[in-house]
Amino acid sequence: MITGRDLSFAYGAGRRSTPVLAGVDVDARPGRVLGLIGPNGSGKTTLLRLLHAALRSPTGRVEVDGATVGDLGPREAARRLAVVVQEHGGESTMTVGEMVLLGRTPHLGSFQRTGAADHRAATDALRRVGADHLGPRAFAGLSGGERQRVLIARALAQEATHLLLDEPTNHLDVRYQHEVMALVRGLGTTCVVVLHDLALAARYCDDVALLGDGRVVASGEAADVLTPEVLEPVYGIRVRRVVVDGESHLLLHPRTDPRTDPRTDPRTDQPHPTPAGGTR
Repeated sequence: MITGRDLSFAYGAGRRSTPVLAGVDVDARPGRVLGLIGPNGSGKTTLLRLLHAALRSPTGRVEVDGATVGDLGPREAARRLAVVVQEHGGESTMTVGEMVLLGRTPHLGSFQRTGAADHRAATDALRRVGADHLGPRAFAGLSGGERQRVLIARALAQEATHLLLDEPTNHLDVRYQHEVMALVRGLGTTCVVVLHDLALAARYCDDVALLGDGRVVASGEAADVLTPEVLEPVYGIRVRRVVVDGESHLLLHPRTDPRTDPRTDPRTDQPHPTPAGGTR
């Protein structure tokens, strides 16, 4: 479990500092996927970086299974937290197998070479993400979806108890977005994932923390947070939630002025009905 209490952060110093987060509390519960959502600039990636100690909050604390993250040495922290950041790797000369083996670094002593157990862990990680056939290929030559699978495999080879991902679906087409999120959901590992896409959050996250103006506006189970009443004031859009085959889906519409939008009936704020036998 990851807990963050009273977290804050500002970029810059003195009068030129820019506050990003203030008084933030967050919980990633064991074996569940927590989605960090919110508009651009709301502090999602900053919060994720505070959770894995890439940044330090001047207030509060972050704990992983009861241990303060800031007190852990780098090797012990890497055994508890695996991080997948946005990474292109276009200049890398590594093969996929070599890239995944990097995840074994926290388990190696100084100047220790990888052994049979490390190679088995890397192979198993690639198998779990459905990419074991990619081992000999050059990482730089992979598609976006394949690359994300390999980076997740590297995190799994690390054998950490928690997985944190920063926008893992960024720049992927729709198919790969769903494949990557279905993979994350199926791992059974405590996960924290930064997402822009509310539809993906609704489908794949167990819990959601909604950020706005540097604070947590709402948090809890996804079904309780991803509602029109909660989302509309933060995003400034119209939201409708529908359930299809037992799954929640969000329909998003830009807000318009019903007095000036010819498509909208000002009496109901709903689209005009289409005339029978024709189209508008």
